[in-house]
Amino acid sequence: MNISQSNDRTLVTTAAQLTLRLRRLDREIIAWCARNSLTLLRLSLGIVYVWFGTLKLFPGVSPIQGFIFEAMGFMPLEILYPLLAVWEVGVGLLFLSGKFPRLTIFLMLAQMVGAMSPLVLRPDLIFVNFPYQFTLVGQYIVKDIILISAALVLAAAVRKQGR
Repeated sequence: MNISQSNDRTLVTTAAQLTLRLRRLDREIIAWCARNSLTLLRLSLGIVYVWFGTLKLFPGVSPIQGFIFEAMGFMPLEILYPLLAVWEVGVGLLFLSGKFPRLTIFLMLAQMVGAMSPLVLRPDLIFVNFPYQFTLVGQYIVKDIILISAALVLAAAVRKQGR
């Protein structure tokens, strides 16, 4: 065997070992994700809800307050806006606790009906050019699709876990 053949075998062996290590690492990462992703998703939703809800507890602090008052001006918002804030914080705390997952998801989805309602009630505040160009607030509202999808993933997991 000459030096060139020896180097080729060493490279092949090294590449095979590297491939095995990468596959093992991939399996470990996927296993970690399988063990932890639902918990991280639930905690993330909890943080978002507590954070956004808490901002609404302080007049003028939430960047969405003006929009809500403009879009939903036909409602008694001096009562409903603080109630919305408490509702969101409550949903967030329920997500963080992990208790009552079905109730938590139901309360979140009920809140989302209101959050998404300006798409129908006030599209003039959501779109610069319907149906493709959103206002900044429109983007804020449409991103709620991701939160709804996350809740549906958790709901499916709750069902699978028999909780």
